[in-house]
Amino acid sequence: MAKADIHIRGRSYSIACAPGQEVRVKRLAEQLDARLTSISSAVGDIGDDRLLLIAALALLDELDASRQSDVPSAAERRAALLVGAMAAKVEALAARLENGGSV
Repeated sequence: MAKADIHIRGRSYSIACAPGQEVRVKRLAEQLDARLTSISSAVGDIGDDRLLLIAALALLDELDASRQSDVPSAAERRAALLVGAMAAKVEALAARLENGGSV
């Protein structure tokens, strides 16, 4: 098991991680530290526990929104079905024309 030495809000931590993931863990810790600094300046001194709770909820909210935006809307699904149906009709017409038929 590898270790990454990180710094959050002026404190140092040694975090176990998978080998080769040390740089990624440090980069994530830097992002978390920046987020905590931003939240702390916005809400004031509320204690580390509450600050981490707010940061965790904010990050989970962003993750949830990201996952929801990856799901196609009903309109997008209908449009995809229509495009697929139209493509099938064009292919059928092309096949008829290639076989000497008429449109």
